[in-house]
Amino acid sequence: MNTKTNYQRTEYPRPQYYRESWQNLNGIWKFAFDDQNEGEKNHWYQNPNFSTDIQVPFTYETEASGIGEQTFHPYVWYHRSFQIPEKETEKQVILRFQASDYLTKVWVNDSYIGSHAGGNSAFSFDITNAVEGTEINKLVVKVEDSHSCIQPRGKQRWTDENFSCWYVQTTGIWQTVWLEFLQEKSIENVKITPDLDANSVAFDYKFKGKMEENDIVETTITFKGKIIRQFSFAPERSTMHMETDLLTDLSEWKIHTWSPENPNLYEVTFRMKTDGKLTDEVTSYFGMRKISIKDGQVLLNNRPIYQKLLLDQGYWPDTMLTPPSDEAMLEDIEKTIEMGFNGVRKHQKLEDERFLYWCDKKGLLVWSEMAATYEFSDTAVDNFTKEWLEIIQQHYNHPSIITWVPFNESWGLPNIFTDKQQQAFTESIYYLTKSIDPNRPVIVNDGWEHTISDIITLHDYEESGSAFIKRYGDKDRILGNKIPHDKKKYAFAQGYEYNGQPVIISEYGGIAFQDGKGWGYGNQVASEEDFLHRYLDITNAIKSIPYINGYCYTQTTDVQQEVNGLLKKDRIPKIGLNKIKAVNDTIV
Repeated sequence: MNTKTNYQRTEYPRPQYYRESWQNLNGIWKFAFDDQNEGEKNHWYQNPNFSTDIQVPFTYETEASGIGEQTFHPYVWYHRSFQIPEKETEKQVILRFQASDYLTKVWVNDSYIGSHAGGNSAFSFDITNAVEGTEINKLVVKVEDSHSCIQPRGKQRWTDENFSCWYVQTTGIWQTVWLEFLQEKSIENVKITPDLDANSVAFDYKFKGKMEENDIVETTITFKGKIIRQFSFAPERSTMHMETDLLTDLSEWKIHTWSPENPNLYEVTFRMKTDGKLTDEVTSYFGMRKISIKDGQVLLNNRPIYQKLLLDQGYWPDTMLTPPSDEAMLEDIEKTIEMGFNGVRKHQKLEDERFLYWCDKKGLLVWSEMAATYEFSDTAVDNFTKEWLEIIQQHYNHPSIITWVPFNESWGLPNIFTDKQQQAFTESIYYLTKSIDPNRPVIVNDGWEHTISDIITLHDYEESGSAFIKRYGDKDRILGNKIPHDKKKYAFAQGYEYNGQPVIISEYGGIAFQDGKGWGYGNQVASEEDFLHRYLDITNAIKSIPYINGYCYTQTTDVQQEVNGLLKKDRIPKIGLNKIKAVNDTIV
């Protein structure tokens, strides 16, 4: 292989739901392009004689994969062998993919296992009946991708070349692949819902296998090693709901809340026992925090919070959308905090769960945004809805996620301003999201042309602070749809109106230094002095508008041809981090 750096992803991929019995399948696989789509017809899954090596989970477009070819190939194949450890041979074998883009098909020992459509959500297959004990097992994966704009693709280009702020596509496996070994009965999932006002937490359990009278589920909640609560129950059906209060005399605070200043996490262990014998054990965690809206403000734990966010697209030079390591994710998070921001808007990307884990640990707020389609049709609605539903359920337990953002800038909804059908689609996604998660705000069509939305977010790359103040000084003109908020787009789609929601400028800035090649928003600056003058001017202008509750600066890092990051692609700061922090900390 000819990798620039030998990147490896060896960490447990899902720290929010950890088991000890697992096997990492990242590493060197065999790989092949199949541009004529002849592999299935010719039974490549039976004789995968692929000659190229690829480092999973990095896609063939990346340098880290060992291939580094950015030409689009619609059909790609992977092959590797694996063995089941002897101690796990009597258990069920679950094959898990954290993400693979876009249609993934799987064969084990020549048997077709199944498929999954969607490039951002995790998925799994029970391969127990296809594996052969401790023998060498053959795993073959085919991934189909396309330039289609009716599949959620985010910032991936659908042409042969990059353009504007759309980048090289991501094809195939791009997050960790792994095996998990389970008993016939196990705890499939636990949805954790904190209720700060009641000082309690609710657990919604989902079990795999037939529950019987001799089965017991134990739950132990601890904080920094001290047991806060323990309870057990006999599951009467495949799903159960349990609640417990968390008030304790072990701490003078009685309860520990989660916030950017104090990202306290409760640890929780779930155990299933049959006739007293342990059959499953999962460790997790949760944060006691509340997101709410009152009187035109966003509240965190019943107190107003002014959000200072960075637009974060999560790209790295050698690995693109796949984070190269835990250390790389931590570097981005820590530098974001060091610059005085309290959160990120994860733009057009559903981030690696380990990134969310570190945000939970470090106290960085996250707006979780769906990858967009770029056309509207029945099929696009179907593709989007299925994947979005999976994502909400999978990421629900992360306390750092405080906002859901299913749509951005009318992408995939080109006529939403007047089209009742497209408007109805956004309403359906809003209510679908609320049916799974009634506790987080949902932003519908971030940027402009809102339909129903818990927060009104506006994008404006105005360079002059005085011009910004003049435009936004009259709240009724902007939010009454009397003028376009950014000279082009209105705040609301026709038929919708402002109902007192919080207002946030969720994209602004985008200031780029002159480099003769890349681009940013508006005029590029020639010096650090010019940058800081414009940055301070426009940021202070936003802060000076009383009804605006926060902002999101574009962006964390340079990304491919886009050079408006506060950090370069290699994460070297363009401006002293303390100087950016000083602007964020300025009180206007």
